[in-house]
Amino acid sequence: MGCGGCRVRFNFGKVLSKVSVFLTMVLIFTYFFYCLTGFCDSAPRTVYSHQASYYDTLDDPRPSPRLLPDAPHHRNPTDSVDAAQVDTPAQRLPPRTPDSATKSDGIPVSNSFGTKRFPQALIVGVKKGGTRALLEFLRIHPDVRAVGAEPHFFDRFYDKGLEWYRSLMPRTLDGQITMEKTPSYFVTKEAPSRVCSMNCRAKLIVVVRDPVTRAVSDYTQTLSKNPGLPSFQSLALKNTTTGLIDTTWSAVRIGLYAKHLENWLQHFPLSHFLFVSGERLVSDPAWEMGRVQDFLGLKRVVSDKHFYFNQTKGFPCLKKPEGSSRPRCLGKSKGRPHPEIPSEVLQTLRDFYRPFNHRFYQMSGQDFGWD
Repeated sequence: MGCGGCRVRFNFGKVLSKVSVFLTMVLIFTYFFYCLTGFCDSAPRTVYSHQASYYDTLDDPRPSPRLLPDAPHHRNPTDSVDAAQVDTPAQRLPPRTPDSATKSDGIPVSNSFGTKRFPQALIVGVKKGGTRALLEFLRIHPDVRAVGAEPHFFDRFYDKGLEWYRSLMPRTLDGQITMEKTPSYFVTKEAPSRVCSMNCRAKLIVVVRDPVTRAVSDYTQTLSKNPGLPSFQSLALKNTTTGLIDTTWSAVRIGLYAKHLENWLQHFPLSHFLFVSGERLVSDPAWEMGRVQDFLGLKRVVSDKHFYFNQTKGFPCLKKPEGSSRPRCLGKSKGRPHPEIPSEVLQTLRDFYRPFNHRFYQMSGQDFGWD
């Protein structure tokens, strides 16, 4: 009897052990089954907020991959039927939180949000006028998403097609403006009609600068890449004795703002343009940025609190953001010292540009005071 009771207790222990092993195997199998079918992805995970800073893009012209912070959204008056017809439906997403900006390993995931749209606003000119500074100042604004590099679509790569062009654009959410800047558009004859074929309601920003100073700056940039370049005066003047200006030289031709604007006004009304003073963008960037934000229908976010003047470079820089070790300025190519140009050559150029400048003042409704 005693031994029989021992056997019963022993057999019960073996059964209990087998049941435990079986249940454990069932639980493991169930876990793997749910993981394989994707249900594990819905499990809560710890997400660390990592907001990429705008200032990290100043010296890097490539488009920023970051997800911009939330800001009050405004209806963008520049949206057009033309652009909407070829746009894909916006991806419907749940409300964003600060933690949704990146994965837990700190990798930006903004490229999975929003929709790629054609630009509603373009900085179309001019070279060496201050277009890079304007673009980077604008990228501080949470409702602006812009391509960092110059696409050159409407002057060089138009044959690639509009869908190729749109693929270059950053993704935007409702209420954000897509922008790009290519300063050579302003002087490209075919550019106005091509831009209008994309969106005749686009807003156009032209950064202009004293055409004489601009020409010298243009020459300085080319000289830095080609030290064997002939002198400025030999390129600017067809004949040094008569003082005849060579308008075929691009550094001179770009400064004929009135002629280029006439070409654009054949396709866009003057109300679609904002002319930004390159000089004032340096001396008072906050004031000029206020005008730009108003023109784009944006809330005034970029203000004097964002800027300080760098005496060494001679340009305004952006104050360092919270958590950054230093402020950020534009790249080393900005603020190069200009070569010495004979004063009589500069005066000849000023005399040449004067009637064109006055004509441009009349057309734009602004006196830039270059004379």
